[in-house]
Amino acid sequence: MENLKRTIAIVCGGDSSEHDVSLRSAQGLYSFFDKEKYTIYIVDVKGMDWHVNFENGETAKINMNDFSFKKDGKTIFFDYAYITIHGQPGENGVMQGYFDLINMPYSTSGVLVEALTFNKYVLNRYLRTFGVHVADSILLRRGEEYDEDEVAKRIGMPCFVKPAADGSSFGVSKVKNADRLAPALRVAFMESNEVMIEGLLSGVEISQGIYKTREKSVVLPATEVVSEDEFFDYAAKYNGRVKEITPARLSPETTKAVAEESSRIYDLLRANGIIRIDYIISKDKDGKDQVNMLEVNTTPGMTATSFIPQQVKAAGLDIKDVLSDIVENQF
Repeated sequence: MENLKRTIAIVCGGDSSEHDVSLRSAQGLYSFFDKEKYTIYIVDVKGMDWHVNFENGETAKINMNDFSFKKDGKTIFFDYAYITIHGQPGENGVMQGYFDLINMPYSTSGVLVEALTFNKYVLNRYLRTFGVHVADSILLRRGEEYDEDEVAKRIGMPCFVKPAADGSSFGVSKVKNADRLAPALRVAFMESNEVMIEGLLSGVEISQGIYKTREKSVVLPATEVVSEDEFFDYAAKYNGRVKEITPARLSPETTKAVAEESSRIYDLLRANGIIRIDYIISKDKDGKDQVNMLEVNTTPGMTATSFIPQQVKAAGLDIKDVLSDIVENQF
C-alpha cells in the first residue's frame, strides 16, 4: 500500500532571519500529518542548497530540475509541496513560481498573492480600496530622505517602524519620539530594502486562521494576544512572553464581524490553503468596536504551540484532518 500514498515535501528553511523558525514549523507539520495517508519528507531550502533531512540525521540533495531526490538507489518524486518557509523565498512568490514551472501542486496562494501579501505596505494600500480598515503608513526605500517632523505630523507618535517585506517581527520597533526614527529605520533596513512607518492602532490584538476548499469554508476561533512587552515582538512570540487566549474575549457581534472580514479578505485575495490574519480591535468615535487589519500571513507558524494548531483544537477539529483537507483540495 506504500506506493498508493501521496508523497509530500514539507518545504522549510529559506533565506531570511526566520530560517530556524521555519524548521520548527516543519517539525510541527511532520508530527501533524496523517502518516497512514501520506509519505512525508522535510526539505530544507537555503540559497542553492536544497536537501531532504532524514530522521537519522542523513541528508539527500534535491534535484532542482524536477524536485526529486535519491533514496536507497531509487529516485523519489513528490506529489505535493507544503510550503512552510517564513520569509523569502517561500512567502514572496519565488518558490511558488518555481513549483508552477515544474507543475507541482503546493499549499499556499499563487505568485501574485504571495508577492502582494509579503509587502505589507502594498497589501494595505490594495485592501484599503475595498474598505478594509488599516493604519495610515509611509513607505521609505533605502537611501531616500525623510523629514522627522513631517513623519510625526502625518503618522503621529508613537508609531511603528517595520520592514515592508518580512515577518516574525524581526526589525520592528515602536518609536515614541521623532528623534528615535533614525535608529529604528537602521534596524528595519537590515531586514528589507523598503521600510514602512505605520501609525499606532490601540486596542485588542487578535489573530485568526482561515482556510477554504471546494467543499467548505472554515474560519477558526480567533486568538487574543496579550504581550508582556509593549507590542507583540519576536521575543514575545517565541520566548513565551505573551498570553494567548483562544477563543478571543470578544462580544458575539465583534466575533462575527471579524470572521466575516477574514472570509472577505480571503476571497478578495483569492487565497489558498491556511492563512492567518492579524487585527487590532479599536474603538470608533461612537465607542463601537472597529476591526483593523494589521497583516496577512500566508505561511503561518505551525509548531505545536502556534496560533493555528491552537485554533484548530479550539474549533474541535483534528489538525491531521485539516491538513488532509488542504492537500486533497489540489487534486
